[in-house]
Amino acid sequence: MDSHPALCQAIANRIVTNPQKRITFAEYMDMVLYHPEYGYYSSDTVKIGFQGGDFFTSSSLGNDFGELLAVQFFQMWQILGQPTPFSLVEMGAGFGILASHILNYLKLQHPDFFTVLEYIIIEKSPSLRQEQQQRLQDQNVRWCNLEEIAPNSIIGCFFSNELVDAFPVHQFTLEAGELREIYVTTSQNLTPETPSLLGEKSNIEFIEVLGEPSTPQLAAYFDLVEIELSQSTYADGYRSEINLAALDWLSIVADCLQRGYVLTIDYGYPSSRYYNPRRSQGTLQCYYHHRHHDNPYINIGRQDITAHVDFTALESWGKKCGLNSVGWTQQGLFLMALGLGERLATLSSQNQPLSQVLNRREALHQLISPTGLGSFGVLVQSKELTAKQALQCLKGLTIPG
Repeated sequence: MDSHPALCQAIANRIVTNPQKRITFAEYMDMVLYHPEYGYYSSDTVKIGFQGGDFFTSSSLGNDFGELLAVQFFQMWQILGQPTPFSLVEMGAGFGILASHILNYLKLQHPDFFTVLEYIIIEKSPSLRQEQQQRLQDQNVRWCNLEEIAPNSIIGCFFSNELVDAFPVHQFTLEAGELREIYVTTSQNLTPETPSLLGEKSNIEFIEVLGEPSTPQLAAYFDLVEIELSQSTYADGYRSEINLAALDWLSIVADCLQRGYVLTIDYGYPSSRYYNPRRSQGTLQCYYHHRHHDNPYINIGRQDITAHVDFTALESWGKKCGLNSVGWTQQGLFLMALGLGERLATLSSQNQPLSQVLNRREALHQLISPTGLGSFGVLVQSKELTAKQALQCLKGLTIPG
């Protein structure tokens, strides 16, 4: 398989230097995706889009997704009393395509808002940040790390599109009704003095072993989402994921937000569906050249690894962090409420070649497809809104006509 030898070497080093000769799956996934030199998102390996990409996002389908989000951001600015500046913080901006669509639309359609807009991009990947800076070189955009934003300093909106699904997750299974964590080790009997032997082999093999939970936060997570892993409901061998990194991330975002909104778009479920006993193998997926499978131990460093988002956890944890839940909906309904239906209706009257009209219609339908992007969840949370502001319904959360 197409694994990165140096990355496999680094993972093996981490395992054999650990006193227990194992690492959590979350640590493994973090290295695979975010190792500063060889990780999937840290190098130039990541490919987004239809042509030779591993996956595509809503912004890959044209300008409409970003422009409709811009409509929502403009209303947020109005509800908040048109603050100056209004900070729009995009977390995980890919190639910068979505930012470009949002900024270009606001510049043309809402110049008054555009002039007071502070656009900030939080990007962990050096290669993606370089791509964004090249694409957005004519725009007034600032890059920084989330930890560099001062507490209680942002008035505006933090938003992300397909970010949380790529956070490293802990994996667990149930054994005789007990919570057991899944760890990663090597099949070779290596020592700290000889870990380099693994990196020289073509048949690199990482295997899973079970152990006690690495942190009491794993058990506490199910109290947070009100799921009881009873032996009578869940069969032995039931397996799934826990995204503790998402809670840490949301804590920082809530701490940085003085007043405004948090908008999270991703694929996922409420906890009752996520941890349904019939979904007995979890949601972990790997993406490689537009094909998906469930083996994270091949194509190491060359493929994306994701897990669905537990929106109940984000809502419940958000409340503990001072975030109020404004609403949850599906992307298809969200975009229709923001005007996607009107865009579809006007296609036939546009003076364009038929092929262009059909391509755009197909792109718009993909954005709202109930079996694809349209089924993504959209969660909106708020902080420190006045009673009057909280009563004003966001356009994207209304029932589309």
